[in-house]
Amino acid sequence: MSVLTLAGPQALSSFRVENLVKGIESYCNSSSVISEVRSCYIHYVDVKDGITLSEEQAKLLEVLLTYDDALYDDDSISQELKAAVTSDSGELGPDTYFIRIAPRPGTISPWSSKATNIARVCGLEDAIERIERGTALLIKTVPGFPLMENLNDESLKSCYDRMTQTLYLTEAPKPETIFSHQSPRPLAHVPLASETSVSPRETLEKANQELGLALDKGEIDYLISAFVETLHRDPSDVELFMFAQVNSEHCRHKIFNADWTIDGLKKDLSLFKMIRNTHAHTSDYTISAYSDNSAVLDTGNEAYYYAPDFKTKEWKAVKENVPMLVKVETHNHPTAVSPFSGAATGSGGEIRDEGATGRGSKSKCGLSGFAVSDLLIPGFKQPWELDVGKPNHIASSLDIMIEGPLGSAAFNNEFGRPCINGYFRTLTTTVKNSDDKEEIRGFHKPVMLAGGLGAVRPQFALKNKPITPGSSLIVLGGESMLIGLGGGAASSVNAGEGSAELDFASVQRGNPEMERRCQQVIDACISLDSGNPIQSIHDVGAGGLSNALPELVHDNDLGAKFDIRKVLSLEPGMSPVEIWCNESQERYVLGVSQQNLFMFEEICKRERAPYAVVGHATAEQRLVVEDSLLKETPIDLDMSILFGKPPKMSREVQTQPLSLSAADLGAIPSLEDAIDRVLSLPSVGSKSFLITIGDRTVTGLVDRDQFVGPWQVPVADVGVTGTALGDEICKSGEALAMGERPTNALISAGASAKLSVAESLLNLFAADVKSLKHVKLSANWMSPTSHQGEGAKLYEAVQAIGMDLCPDLDISIPVGKDSMSMKMKWGEKEVTAPLTLNITAFGPVNNTSKTWTPVLKKQKGTVLVLVDLAAGHAEYSLGGSALLQVYNQVGNTSPTVHNNKVFKGLLKSLLELHQTELVYAYHDRSDGGLFVTLAEMAFASRCGVNIVLDRASDVYTPLFNEELGCVFQVSEDTLPEFEGVFAKNGVSPEHISIVGKPVFGSQKITVTDKSGLVAFESDRSSLQKTWAATSYQIQKRRDNPLAADQEFSNIADDKDPGLHYSLTYDPADEMGLGQLLTSGKPKVAILREQGVNGHMEMAWCFQQAGFTAIDVTMTDLLDGRFHLDDFVGFAACGGFSYGDVLGAGAGWAKSVLYHEGVRQQFVKFFNEREDTFAFGACNGCQFLSRLKDIIPGCENWPSFERNASEQYEARAVMVEISQDEGCKTDNIFFNGMVGSKLPIAVAHGEGRASFKDGEEAENFEKHGLCSVRYVDNYGNVTKNYPFNPNGAANSIAGVRSPNGRVLAMMPHPERVCRLEANSWYPSEKYDEWQGYGPWIRMFKSVRKWVG
Repeated sequence: MSVLTLAGPQALSSFRVENLVKGIESYCNSSSVISEVRSCYIHYVDVKDGITLSEEQAKLLEVLLTYDDALYDDDSISQELKAAVTSDSGELGPDTYFIRIAPRPGTISPWSSKATNIARVCGLEDAIERIERGTALLIKTVPGFPLMENLNDESLKSCYDRMTQTLYLTEAPKPETIFSHQSPRPLAHVPLASETSVSPRETLEKANQELGLALDKGEIDYLISAFVETLHRDPSDVELFMFAQVNSEHCRHKIFNADWTIDGLKKDLSLFKMIRNTHAHTSDYTISAYSDNSAVLDTGNEAYYYAPDFKTKEWKAVKENVPMLVKVETHNHPTAVSPFSGAATGSGGEIRDEGATGRGSKSKCGLSGFAVSDLLIPGFKQPWELDVGKPNHIASSLDIMIEGPLGSAAFNNEFGRPCINGYFRTLTTTVKNSDDKEEIRGFHKPVMLAGGLGAVRPQFALKNKPITPGSSLIVLGGESMLIGLGGGAASSVNAGEGSAELDFASVQRGNPEMERRCQQVIDACISLDSGNPIQSIHDVGAGGLSNALPELVHDNDLGAKFDIRKVLSLEPGMSPVEIWCNESQERYVLGVSQQNLFMFEEICKRERAPYAVVGHATAEQRLVVEDSLLKETPIDLDMSILFGKPPKMSREVQTQPLSLSAADLGAIPSLEDAIDRVLSLPSVGSKSFLITIGDRTVTGLVDRDQFVGPWQVPVADVGVTGTALGDEICKSGEALAMGERPTNALISAGASAKLSVAESLLNLFAADVKSLKHVKLSANWMSPTSHQGEGAKLYEAVQAIGMDLCPDLDISIPVGKDSMSMKMKWGEKEVTAPLTLNITAFGPVNNTSKTWTPVLKKQKGTVLVLVDLAAGHAEYSLGGSALLQVYNQVGNTSPTVHNNKVFKGLLKSLLELHQTELVYAYHDRSDGGLFVTLAEMAFASRCGVNIVLDRASDVYTPLFNEELGCVFQVSEDTLPEFEGVFAKNGVSPEHISIVGKPVFGSQKITVTDKSGLVAFESDRSSLQKTWAATSYQIQKRRDNPLAADQEFSNIADDKDPGLHYSLTYDPADEMGLGQLLTSGKPKVAILREQGVNGHMEMAWCFQQAGFTAIDVTMTDLLDGRFHLDDFVGFAACGGFSYGDVLGAGAGWAKSVLYHEGVRQQFVKFFNEREDTFAFGACNGCQFLSRLKDIIPGCENWPSFERNASEQYEARAVMVEISQDEGCKTDNIFFNGMVGSKLPIAVAHGEGRASFKDGEEAENFEKHGLCSVRYVDNYGNVTKNYPFNPNGAANSIAGVRSPNGRVLAMMPHPERVCRLEANSWYPSEKYDEWQGYGPWIRMFKSVRKWVG
């Protein structure tokens, strides 16, 4: 084996080095012991056997592996590090330590997969097997400090993840460790039927423990009967592992299908039957429930299917109904073990569920939620937080909330799915159980929620085309690796009960760029309409192929025959059980008829999506898996045994309520203290740190994200998408919103469940939802079912909504999931989660522009009106509230839905009010109560609020109770009409009261009684800073602290005018294009490389401006299906080409520069033709910037590097369109737009314009090559974050060529050309701009130039 070891660029920035030093010194309880740190990446290159790289190949490899910031040549310590990387001597100076971090043996990093792809495309396919990457650290200490004994996964956790990496402290990893070339491990059998001294039961119970199968007693009995008494043979390890995954609680939902006996009384209904009761009562508008990977709903929205024509690749719109699919999953156990990977693959798995619905579909937007125990942020520990310890191999709450959201966001971002909703809660508390014993309740086993909604073509909404005998059975997606083994079973046991090694083995590894390629294959198949080659499709999730492939054929009443060696694998040493049962990478299984197989294969090749035909379907219902290499048969079973029915589970439980005390308001020292604490609670405070890391604009169809108003405050109640892009702008859409109240379940499980449903609906109805019957819920149940009293609580909660509330509301629950092991045990300790029901409400929307937000309208004579559903009841409850939590209390009474009929009347009133102009602003009352609701409206509006209370026995209950209700801003003049709408729907006047007024000339938030006596007063900025402090503290630890400091300080600027539109043109101006459009539509190539995800909205913008948009992949240019000569222009789209490895856009550019045929096409396009234009957005901008040497006059362009915040930035920012004096040619993209200042979307991790030296920067500016600059909300060019979101030199957001025909910009104009896709715009411009955002002018300008 020939392996090259090469030093790469710097791995850690200065503030990452600071974090590393702090981590080491904190661990060893010392200070100032680290004197110097240098870091770099190590590249390991596996050269093919018998190959010696030529000089040309070696040079090309060097170019490919040159990216980011190089090690400094003039720094002796950097050169010492470089020498240590490439030397075998191991000789270091005194007090100097050299540490290597490499991928775990037997794994292949996502970086490796993509870097190897680039090398192959650039011509090194015959020379290089694979490229892998590690990290090297050179650390110097003060003389004599024993650093080595203090280096481990805890002290190095800022740069080392023990889940995915291995630490090498004393020697280099062996080449065969990094590049595994082992002989296949054998098949194993478990001796059940063989004659041994050990009984079959003892043997299977031992295997159950050692393999982590999580089999219960009934399943053990079933397997012994099947193999010993029926088959008379020993099972293989593959068969046992497969059975365990297929029949795990995770996959079979045994508890929800169990028989229940509570307090000695046998219940008539299972949990699942009670859920199904909602569908039986209201099946309206449900196309598919309980039978597919997602539920499918009939929205009634007639819009468009917008996609490239399969033959011509021209983007076209087909008018048709657009059903909605909905799904929400949890990935709790993997997130506890490895937060980044666990949350990433949680989001990835849910996206696959949506894509594998029906006969192929597509996710449209997502949500992400987290619940953890108390954060215990160092230096920011809150007075109510409890430190109860944790198991060593489980991540801390703070680590989960730093790494988990990054993992989820990274997957969504790279796949190209906007994340527009979510939640975040913390809880650690002590309670006494029914035996008066103290126990700890909290989320040591965290909740990681991933969900979303998607769209499916109506003809493919159902799996109604059966797979036929003889059809090819295909695995689409990434190659097998030894990761994610046994995830289904591992997630079905209480955390801490299995071994740490099994926990680590059960976590998957995410590769979103691979999943994007697979989605492109699915998209192409469904574009064929009746010619769709997919007969059936499933995603590969828990249990890997062992679950997915049998399920695929079993659903069609067939059997199958497979060759396990046909499964693509990157690890030749894997045993049959490892190949069949691993959960690695992003994969789907499909049935495709023989006659359509060639077409399917051609689609995969165009998208560079790996696939393998691994078997065929058989009429005989038997599962046979052969091993053509080892000449064995790992599986040979009748499908009836695998999918047979082990004894049905029965649960006998007792009602055992907790022993809880009443609320003690005497423990609260003052109203000021209460407000400070409540605003600081994570479930109440700003979630900004969770949101800005996630793309919320990709697709161009996000009509309401979390940030609202000119000051972009994250307080939206609901997420909303537009239905589709098409020939006309669609007003309709879809909405999703969440509700969860786990703390209340400690008091009353039924009340908690009802509150969760109600909260989701009060959030959802901020959108213009069509009707109650159109609304559907996903119910995600999490329970420590085996814990004392919790089984009865679960039954009570399901009954409360399945048999009571939801049927009364005419709302059904067609989809959901359960996780029944919400407990963490270690040693003598345990932390048990409360019953947790996460409800996600979905519904179709009439008009997305009618979505209400908490932003107050600056208008005289308005009041803030509370509609309070608890009014008229004996007393308000503070139980389960944020107020009690921050004083370490729970309470012994809970809010609830007091009257189903009145609540339904409120919802019907909201539907009616959306058809009027009576409501200016809206916000529901939830965590933190009325005070927080009104304060958040003030934060979003940068104004004061005067809160007026009736005199009460205490000030705390009216301000902080979390009974159901919502606040409206309405005009005093129309208040009677507003009240009349409620009265008509059965909500009496006693529920409605004025609780305050907005004060636009002030920044004061006051609480007074009706006589004017002031109980509390503070300024908006101080309160908002308190509300944002937890988000800021996490952001400061996770990202560049300087950036976090700057953003936090902006809250105090009372004069900040916010986002605004200062335009030099009329966005509705057609620019005289009418006659041009009738004369022809020139062709523009919508260019994409693997991993690009922003092509749909780009195509739409050019099409709307009068072009014919053609879908062109780089494989099309490489293989000659298209040529740039065919087009007048091209647009390089946004996304993550090659996952941004080897530098953002660099792999894409190098695939052009180092492929002679394609290079010549681009050279001719830029240099020899006078009739062409090129545009690149985001990843396309990075791509063009790296082609600057073949674009005339662009040699001084900057490159676009890692953001200064060192974080992905997704925001709405202000830019100015500029044309500097040095440029003598007009920019063809900005006809009449120069001087305009307006908002635009940014979403990137590497957008910082950076010059190699001062001379390059000077020449760039001298020639006037900057066309777009970041400005602050005052309109001034700025370096300040987040107005300049990436720290770009000279605030450069976009660059141009001297001839004005090439434009590259990091922001995304194509995503905001639909008016509603702008996070904020002046409402008075709605009619004037005719549904288009101001950036549409850019595309019209190009069309006018083309002529």
